[in-house]
Amino acid sequence: MSAVRVLIVDDDPLVRAGLTMILSGDEEVAVVGQAADGAEVPAAVARHRPDIVLMDIRMPGVDGLAATEALRRRPGAPEVLVLTTFDADEFVLRALRAGASGFLLKDTPPGQIREAVLRVAQGEATLSPSVTRQLIAHVAAGVAPERSRAAALLDRLSPREREVAMAVAQGCSNAEISAALYMSVATVKAHVSRVLTKLDLNNRVQVALLVHDAGLA
Repeated sequence: MSAVRVLIVDDDPLVRAGLTMILSGDEEVAVVGQAADGAEVPAAVARHRPDIVLMDIRMPGVDGLAATEALRRRPGAPEVLVLTTFDADEFVLRALRAGASGFLLKDTPPGQIREAVLRVAQGEATLSPSVTRQLIAHVAAGVAPERSRAAALLDRLSPREREVAMAVAQGCSNAEISAALYMSVATVKAHVSRVLTKLDLNNRVQVALLVHDAGLA
């Protein structure tokens, strides 16, 4: 299996250097490039062809949220894992709705950052505990129109697809869904793919947000 290719985007050169050291400790991950601003992301992605972009939020030019939104609109875009010191609600939700596959704080232990990169590369999602708490609070404060819209979208799914979507919203991995619903991992992946297509979503995090918005998680 080839190494997961990572592009690091952060305006602090010391942070970029530190993340490079953390992620380059074995053969499973390869840091293939760096960028210091969101404006540099399109060219850096085209040059280095990463599997994952590790993205900071606060940068002096184009911030990480705008860069994530622009990047994820492109066909075949790499996954984005946001790593930042800021965990305000508006940052979390905007990043996840833009298509980020995960959101970690910079005080996350190095080993967990590496594990998060590998999980995202495998099609999973990853959120820090504080971000998960914010999502729960967001659901509790949800308004009726948003809940109705989300529920209507979920009605597009078959009963089995809906079960898979609910499991995704609970943070289950493909293997865990496989065991719980008595289907192969390959079948789980096929169901997840159909769910994303039917709901016109980019990744599992957006599925989870939709289920939460519908008040079903």
